[in-house]
Amino acid sequence: MLSVNAYAAPSASEVLVPTTIERRDVGPHDVLIEIKYAGICHSDIHTVRGDWGPQAYPLAPGHEIAGIVTEVGSEVTRHKVGDRVGVGCMVNSCRECANCLAGEEQYCLKGNVGTYGAVDRDGTITQGGYSTHVVVTEDFVVRIPEGIDLDVAAPLLCAGITTYSPLRHWGAGPGKKIAVVGLGGLGHMAVKLAHAMGAEVTVLSQSLKKMEDGLNLGADHYYATSDPATFEKLAGSLDLIINTVSASIEISSYLQLLKLDGALVNVGAPAEPLPVNAFALIGGRRSFAGSMIGGIRETQEMLDFCAEHGLGAEVEVIPAEKINDAYERVLASDVRYRFVIDTSTFA
Repeated sequence: MLSVNAYAAPSASEVLVPTTIERRDVGPHDVLIEIKYAGICHSDIHTVRGDWGPQAYPLAPGHEIAGIVTEVGSEVTRHKVGDRVGVGCMVNSCRECANCLAGEEQYCLKGNVGTYGAVDRDGTITQGGYSTHVVVTEDFVVRIPEGIDLDVAAPLLCAGITTYSPLRHWGAGPGKKIAVVGLGGLGHMAVKLAHAMGAEVTVLSQSLKKMEDGLNLGADHYYATSDPATFEKLAGSLDLIINTVSASIEISSYLQLLKLDGALVNVGAPAEPLPVNAFALIGGRRSFAGSMIGGIRETQEMLDFCAEHGLGAEVEVIPAEKINDAYERVLASDVRYRFVIDTSTFA
């Protein structure tokens, strides 16, 4: 076992504190990664605070991991020492079900193994990227292309793939009108990616305070959802809406913005249910759908796409001692647009 420095939550009601955690020895198919940067996702906060159910503590969160391979197992073929690599929201799956065999490990029928707070196949509880090192089976490690710096690459492992996957699945591209609800960690990547795919992009935000940012990121239009005129002006005009917010919104009102056969896809994960009026769906053969991250193959595709188009997250790099402050700022929407921890400060 390898003891490494980390930040972890001792309980649902306590702030994260410095600690040490144990990593397993490197097995034949494992990769040891020296983590350089770890992004802070809203999911980290929900999880460590028990919003999505009870957890095993202490818990080190973090599933936006970018680093360097420092050791590989005897049978590893995909990665070598010195490689720039990333780990996202999952570190294992059954590898045998129909979804896994189709390259959609995130939808493993037996449940994928989350990067933290999950029971791995060996019975241990996984610990995440708020640490200096992690050991992951090679099949769940992706290559970070040279064209992307590691700090701006880290959030792509969650925020990037979470928005890339539905944009690809629902056919974002030239001639398509796409709206992004919320301009935060997920939303800013959705705008960048949809623009790079050639779509006409609209941002729907509570206010216009981030309008200049949205347009600079690639949006063609920007509207305030607090203005009722927005819903009148855009009614029946959109092909696809990506909802990135992790709070309750009036889904039925947004569905009315879709064209015939349009889709509203939820990628945010609020703790409370999102009620839908059936008439908002059947009136235009509209769809209300959900999407969760992406498979390993698609995650690599996303990283290659970002490198090709010069895309990375907009980040604010912080030292470890600022993690708890960053959590409060995330909850207050006071970040543009992703906090990334410099893991060298865990020492």
